[in-house]
This record gives sequence, C-alpha cells and structure tokens, in this order.
Amino acid sequence: MNASRIALVTGANQGLGRALVEGLAARMGPEDLVLLTGRSHQRVADAAREVAQAPGTRSQVQGRVLDVTDTDAIARLADELRARHGGVDVVISNAVARVLPGESQAERADEFIDVSNTATHAILRSFGPILRPGGRLIVVASSLGTLGHLDPKLHHLFDGASLDQVDYAVESWRSAVHNKTAEEAGWPRWLNVPSKVAQVAAVRAVAVERRERDLAANTLIASVCPGMVDTATSRPWFSDYSQAQSPSQAALAVLDLVFAEHVDAALYGELVRFGKALPWHGGTPPMEQDQMLRP
Repeated sequence: MNASRIALVTGANQGLGRALVEGLAARMGPEDLVLLTGRSHQRVADAAREVAQAPGTRSQVQGRVLDVTDTDAIARLADELRARHGGVDVVISNAVARVLPGESQAERADEFIDVSNTATHAILRSFGPILRPGGRLIVVASSLGTLGHLDPKLHHLFDGASLDQVDYAVESWRSAVHNKTAEEAGWPRWLNVPSKVAQVAAVRAVAVERRERDLAANTLIASVCPGMVDTATSRPWFSDYSQAQSPSQAALAVLDLVFAEHVDAALYGELVRFGKALPWHGGTPPMEQDQMLRP
C-alpha cells in the first residue's frame, strides 16, 4: 500500500468497529487517514477524538456521520473520497443492527436487513469501483454465512448468484417475513442466518467479476468471521463467554488480513476465519437457534 492511504470503517464508534479503527490508526502512517463512521454525531465525534488522542495512534483519525441505511449517503461519501483523494485503500463494512433475544425477529427484520444487507450491497457497489490497486474491501460477517446453514431448497437463491440476484433473494426473504410465509418457505426464524449468508453471497458475487484483475493488482475483496466477540450486540445471545475475545483481540486477525503484504488467492472472495477460508457449502441449518426463539 502506498503513502497517504485512506481507510474507512462503518459501525465504528464502539465494539469491534472501534477496535478496527484503533488497529488501523496504529499500523498506518502519519500521512494516512482513518475515517471512523457511525450514525450518532456525538458518539462518532467522541470516539474519533479518543482514538486520535490514544498513545498508540500514528495516523490521522476523523469521525464522519454515516447512516448505512441511507444508500444515497454511502454513494455520496464514495464520490467525495474519489474526488478528494482519488479513491480509498481500506473499507471495512462492519455495521450491524442490535436485536435482543426477547424481541420479535419479524418486527426487527426491516432494520436488520437494511443495516446488514442493503447497506453491504451499497458499500460493495459504491466503494468497489474506487478501491485503489493494493486495496482491501472487507465485509464483517460470521461463520453462519456459509450456504449449508440454510435449508437446501433456498441454496439456488445464493449459490453462484450475481449481486442483483442476491438483492432479489434478500427482498424475497423480507417479503416472506412480512407475509408470515418465511418459515413455510424454509427461512430460519433467526434473522442472523439468512442475513450472513446473503452478505457472504454478495461478496462472492462482486469478487467473481473482479478476481483476475484484483489478484494482478494485489487487491483483496473478502468477508470475514471474527469469531465470538464480547460486545453489547452479541453478549445477550450467549450464556458462556469464557471463550469470547475482546474486540481488540478479535480485530487482530482482520487487521492481519488487511495488512498482509501479498493477497492469498485462496482467500480472495471467500469467508475468512483466522486466516483460513471456510467452505462455502459447509454448515448445517442451526435448528437450535430457531428453538431458542420459540415462545
């Protein structure tokens, strides 16, 4: 990566997103810029100031308000960075909507899908074209993002799909939730499963179109599973956190992927966990999670 690099992280005022900003700011140089983004002006400003003043920070850190559910705002920010800086070098799509176990999954579906999926697609479409050679575009997903976690009758919606086809699959799922036909169609009740599969499928769709030229330019597009992380979003879902990582610990493997000198072709376009690609067709439908949500 060259000097005067530009990095951007969404959902970055707390948890893993903030840890990723801290890690980027510690590893990048004084001429580089890390953009910490989130929806709340005050929280973004506070977090950016604290990271900028931290002892280990080397690069410039700025806060930018970005509501990822506003796809026009994503496009405007990409246009601005292209005009001012000629592009970006690192983009980490990390924003996620928090859902508590006691809340209705169906009632929270729109927000969850908008933050995790519609926004991911918009980031891929807006920032992919301005990613400079040697850049990194990473989508934070989870190990639930492999195709085997869905009912086999849904696999055709995502396997080998284009980004437009992933859009269609996500909106079909959303409609089924609203029409109360989701379970009949085979969709898990737990929103996180189809959402993560769709995120990984979206990354794969973009990557297949760019693979040859990106690998020639040492550019990486991938999704990542950071493992179990002790955050306010994930803690309510688990009773045993003895094996959970802190956000700073979980950020390390993601940052190692970002700062690897050479792109590993085996990881390009894949779902990566701790430096290894997870099999796209792996996994089994997590029926126990649906059982957790039943009254």
